[in-house]
Amino acid sequence: MFGAVFGDVIGSYYELEGTKNYDFELHRESTFTDDTVLTVAVCKAILENPKNITGLKLWDRAREYAAQYKLYYSRYPCAGFGQMFTLWAKDSGFTKVPSYGNGAAMRVVPIGFAYDDINQVMLQAKASCLYTHNNKEAIKGAQSVAAAVFMARKGSRKEEIRSFVQKTFGYDLSYTIDEIREDYCFEIRCDTSVPQAIVAFLDSYDYESAVRNAISLGGDSDTQATIAGGIAQAYYQEIPKHLSDFCLSRIDGTLKDVIREFEGKYLSNN
Repeated sequence: MFGAVFGDVIGSYYELEGTKNYDFELHRESTFTDDTVLTVAVCKAILENPKNITGLKLWDRAREYAAQYKLYYSRYPCAGFGQMFTLWAKDSGFTKVPSYGNGAAMRVVPIGFAYDDINQVMLQAKASCLYTHNNKEAIKGAQSVAAAVFMARKGSRKEEIRSFVQKTFGYDLSYTIDEIREDYCFEIRCDTSVPQAIVAFLDSYDYESAVRNAISLGGDSDTQATIAGGIAQAYYQEIPKHLSDFCLSRIDGTLKDVIREFEGKYLSNN
């Protein structure tokens, strides 16, 4: 999980500033954002109820994820949440929002680590979307990220991950980061930001290069680096100490405690 949240921290400065420079500097203004908060909310939902579900229990599980989103929003309301999510989180009810944004995909990395069956991963990822991103593109984006994490931690080769995501979700992953960097711009739609984040991982050679690839697109840097960083942690199973030292000091202690509990339960056996 730290692979995802470190991507968020490193990318946070560049979400507004933007950069096409792969060799960008780490900035002291960097901090965790809503990407980290909601990733931790998913961790907490899984820790409190790790059981598998069937399609019949999909909406019950969706309610559990949604309850954690609302709880963690209330604890960190200034973490950079979007307006649509904020209005939903503040409402006392559990309405369904048809958002197609990449917020559905930025928080699902824990699902790819926690479950040992690809069909369960897909069900859980869908459940995590149903209240805040009740939209087929958002669900597809979330499922593609969770599936990529699952396959990466299970030892699949990059070409196997690429092929599965392309065939299952219809994303074009045939390009390289260098081929799209110059013309790519800020996007929050799942279908125009999630595939690029997955390619940032596919085009990498270690954890840091995956995060740098994602941020150097000059797009939604924190979210795309969260996605690429989460998959990269599952695949490379190593995060450089200088990045860990930089990021840990910028993450709230309570959030770190939940991540450590989750990693202790799910990553130590991978």
